[in-house]
Amino acid sequence: MIKLYKKLRPVDWVLLAVLLGLTVLQVWCTMLLVDYTKEIITAITKVSLGFATTGDIWYNGGMMLLVAGGSGVAQTLVGLIASFVSANLSARIRTEVYNKVDGFSIAERDKFSTPSLITRTTNDVQQVQMANILMLRMAVAAPITAVWAILKIQTASTQLTVATIVAVVLLVAFLALLMVFVMPKFKIMQKLVDRLNGVSRENLTGIRVIRAYNAEDYQQRKFEEANETITKTQLFTGRMMSLMSPVMMLIMNGVSLAIYWLGASLINKGTTDYATVAAFMQLASQIIMAFMMVMMMFVLLPRAQVSAKRINEVLETPLSVADPETEQPLTEVGTVEFKDVSFEYSDSDEKVIQNISFKAEKGETVAFIGSTGSGKSTLINLVPRFFDATEGQVLVDGVDVRNLKQSTLRRLIGYVPQKGVLFSGTVKSNIAFGVPDLSDEEIISAAKVAEADEFVSQMENGYDSAISQGGKNVSGGQKQRLSIARAVAVKPEIFIFDDSFSALDYKTDKKVRENLKAAADGATKLIVAQRIGTIMDADKIIVLDSGKAVGIGTHKELLNTCDIYREIALSQLSKEELGL
Repeated sequence: MIKLYKKLRPVDWVLLAVLLGLTVLQVWCTMLLVDYTKEIITAITKVSLGFATTGDIWYNGGMMLLVAGGSGVAQTLVGLIASFVSANLSARIRTEVYNKVDGFSIAERDKFSTPSLITRTTNDVQQVQMANILMLRMAVAAPITAVWAILKIQTASTQLTVATIVAVVLLVAFLALLMVFVMPKFKIMQKLVDRLNGVSRENLTGIRVIRAYNAEDYQQRKFEEANETITKTQLFTGRMMSLMSPVMMLIMNGVSLAIYWLGASLINKGTTDYATVAAFMQLASQIIMAFMMVMMMFVLLPRAQVSAKRINEVLETPLSVADPETEQPLTEVGTVEFKDVSFEYSDSDEKVIQNISFKAEKGETVAFIGSTGSGKSTLINLVPRFFDATEGQVLVDGVDVRNLKQSTLRRLIGYVPQKGVLFSGTVKSNIAFGVPDLSDEEIISAAKVAEADEFVSQMENGYDSAISQGGKNVSGGQKQRLSIARAVAVKPEIFIFDDSFSALDYKTDKKVRENLKAAADGATKLIVAQRIGTIMDADKIIVLDSGKAVGIGTHKELLNTCDIYREIALSQLSKEELGL
């Protein structure tokens, strides 16, 4: 957790210095309160014997109130500063984690999993914040109080000091034993939270399939299993922690009884007085409370430490896709070239893409087709650097994509994913997602190219109609058309369509492709598709099988030279339709 403190601002260090000063002031006031307690007891005794006036009592009582007020004000300010510093530190950590995750490639996101990244950004940061508040309030006050009280207590009575030491030893032994049982449970708590979040997220995102297959009971059992596991762990830690209060009270009352019993014996012998015993009792209580705060901190720290470690894992994860120090200038326009490209995932021994080579010239349409799992989407994802090629080179506009800044590269590309992704907002904000200052005319023009204008115009508020998170209030085909409109709106050099026409009917599919040809004739188009009809007119078709290019050519050429392509074509269209 110490690594996270490097993120404190200079103003935070100043506030921590003020917090230290206020803590010392608070402890000093507490120690003065002990002294004035002794003085007022002595004054009351002297007044009863006729050796002092009630003015002495009023003076010492007033000083007690003043000192108690000072201690209260200092303690309040310490709490406010601790909360302020902790809250701001947590806000910066959340921002850094979010920005780091935002820069992750798909490989890093798969490594952590989405539920885990959400937990690390929210719950883990919350655990660190709570621990920081406690530490800033206790970590300084407890040792100062303990040392100061011990120094004062040594001058009072050896017998009474021994009783206090025995109480402290018993307290430390109990809390150490408690830590042995509780710490392992705290360490696994966050992983259990990850698991619970994962099951909940899976249930929410897959609710339609779950209901369609009457699998509510199955999902309920999965949730109950995860919920029961975390509940048992929390109950165990809660029960163990609940022992603290009665044991604390037992030790506190035990030491009080011992001090008063020993004190009474010493008073009878004439070696001390009641005022000294009362002051000693207060000091002993301060020492025990200080040790209790320190041990409480050590009990609560393990879970926060685990959370801090999980946060640091995210922040310290090297990015597999990073910007170059020096960006190379573009030498061509609208070209995409693969030079002997291979790719394999970090946790796999098999290559998903093997020795792929081709070049798409400006304005050309290059299509990719093949069976499920042949590597089409993986190949297309290498262009915008969602992954980096394991071997070979991917060039855009004549430059290796690894020698371009990601922002520069992606400004050249209009990307339409396989699954239409929309964001909460309006139709207008979704189409203008890549160019926020787009005019209404340009937004409508992009929608018309994607054949989206007709259904958007029929919506209640037109282009200002609300889109719910994930586009749940529009159909699959409408999502794809709005996704295509979003890509058209950025006016890219290169379009990437990752099976982006699959939810469109044949008529709309054909119309969208015709519109694209007219509106973006000079743009290069890379299309992953399952339909032969979608790619028949492509300038170049690459047939993939198990990650290898088994055929490259036009539709007519491949019908004669590539058995796999011919088989796919005949499974969708008749020989007459194919011209065979």
